[in-house]
Amino acid sequence: MKAGVIVFPGSNCDHDCYHALKHVLGVETVFIWHKEGSLGDVDAVVVPGGFSYGDYLRCGAIAKNSPVMRDVIRFAGEGRPVVGICNGFQVLTESGLLPGALMRNRHLKFLCKSVQLRVENAATCFTARYQQGQVIDIPIAHHDGNYYADAATLDTMEENQQVAFRYVDNPNGSMSDIAGVLNKRKNVLGMMPHPERVVESLLGGTDGLPLFTALKEHVVGA
Repeated sequence: MKAGVIVFPGSNCDHDCYHALKHVLGVETVFIWHKEGSLGDVDAVVVPGGFSYGDYLRCGAIAKNSPVMRDVIRFAGEGRPVVGICNGFQVLTESGLLPGALMRNRHLKFLCKSVQLRVENAATCFTARYQQGQVIDIPIAHHDGNYYADAATLDTMEENQQVAFRYVDNPNGSMSDIAGVLNKRKNVLGMMPHPERVVESLLGGTDGLPLFTALKEHVVGA
């Protein structure tokens, strides 16, 4: 397996994702600069957190126009796995790969703390290592994590089991307590919490490790 971590100007969680994949799971991993026109021969793509382009205009709105995103959209369209974390989630919604949008947090404050998530769909290539309904501890660090979608979109998402994670105690005002969503095909995941920050006991927890392990097993077993 070979994974690619996209790097935009302002990305700051790219090395955390690289470490989780390369050093914790032993997966060959490469950084892919946003100006590249091709993803190369990778088997999975991570769009990491940070402040792409300084979050100017609107979070993810400029990054979606980076040359590499055209190939990320092609890659996802082939049913191959793409995960966006925090700012990466925002980029994927702006790119149209995931439904909804991320707005300012309910109280307009930056939030940085550990939160509890409930696994809503454990039957995907990202969540197969969790149990349905399992509660996990994953940190958040965002100012624009308030998930929004209109009523019809939410109904469709619920019908298609596209909600991957919900907050147990909603920290940011997200509709339906949504913390992570999937596309209809379930090969694209976006989530505001940071699983890459809890993959080793040294970091304070390992509840994020099953996500990357499930992704590796999905690709290797494919």
